[in-house]
Amino acid sequence: MSNSESVAITEQPQRFLIAASGTGGHLFPALAVAEVLEAEQFQLEWLGVSNRLETQLVPKKYPLRTVPIEGLQTRIGPKTPILLGKLAVAVWQTRQLLKRGQFKGVLTTGGYIAAPAILAAWSLGLPRVIHESNAIPGKVTRWLSSICTGVGLGLEDATTYLPKDKTVVVGTPVRPAFLTPCELDLPIPPEATLIVVAGGSQGAVSVNKLVRACAPAWLETGAWIVHLTGAQDPDAQSFQHPHYLSMPFYDNMAGLLQRANLAISRAGAGTLSELAIASTPALLIPYPYAAEDHQAFNAAAFVKAGAAEMYRQDELTEEQLKQTVLQWIQEPQVLEEMAVKAYSLAVPNSTERFAQLILEQIEASP
Repeated sequence: MSNSESVAITEQPQRFLIAASGTGGHLFPALAVAEVLEAEQFQLEWLGVSNRLETQLVPKKYPLRTVPIEGLQTRIGPKTPILLGKLAVAVWQTRQLLKRGQFKGVLTTGGYIAAPAILAAWSLGLPRVIHESNAIPGKVTRWLSSICTGVGLGLEDATTYLPKDKTVVVGTPVRPAFLTPCELDLPIPPEATLIVVAGGSQGAVSVNKLVRACAPAWLETGAWIVHLTGAQDPDAQSFQHPHYLSMPFYDNMAGLLQRANLAISRAGAGTLSELAIASTPALLIPYPYAAEDHQAFNAAAFVKAGAAEMYRQDELTEEQLKQTVLQWIQEPQVLEEMAVKAYSLAVPNSTERFAQLILEQIEASP
């Protein structure tokens, strides 16, 4: 073999598969870690589902492969054989992808895409690392973490439910923009109290309705409101005011949350990580239909730290919401104390810590 051939072989990039699908809570941490792995000269490909958010976010940066997979039901029902059949096909397809591409390992951020990724990598003896951002781990994390080579956790609370010898609390990686000060390109006076309302990547129509009912009272104090309604709210433009800015989405979330004095928000793990790193106090309204009520457990960790208050959606009244926010507006020192406590929950180097866990698993692999 010539020297030139030897150099060409040794410089060939190592390939790594990332399996992340569905919501921003799964995708944004994976995208953040992907940048670190790319800097380490890994050639990345992505595993997802054909009708989920990854089809919009991932192909701009990485090749996207899709498999047919749906969430597995906890109880056996009429659809169980169909779902198991889809899982078997997805595992086989993922296994073929890993073999053909000579991948060095798999990273997943949970959800049902994690099952075929972990099982396929396990069958080939490849490193398989999962990240669980919620306080209550999802079903796939609980079922399959024992056959993973590494488990990164966003919150300490999750260690109760998983094998202690596998887990490392690394925090939840956030988008790189959150790690540096960002300017806000909206016409909000620097001295004005800013309330940000965000229902997560799916929006929150019921919360939107409550906020619009309360908005006049908040605006009377001189506050401004940026309301991210999501794309599914038919009444999104039903309330108008010069200091009330309503839009389906907003790209510069880092700048928005860094400027916000308080947020009214769902309690997905990714959202909470961004609130923490941006030092944003919050009134949290957990999504009531989240699997195993995990958003309420996430929110409870922030309430315990003094960084937020939590209200259940079915119990929250217009008057409660209005008065809680009015009280905070009138007592800015309370918000300042909550901001400090929110940042105490942040892990600014979570991306690097999780990437290091992945690299250690790859290095330890035969």
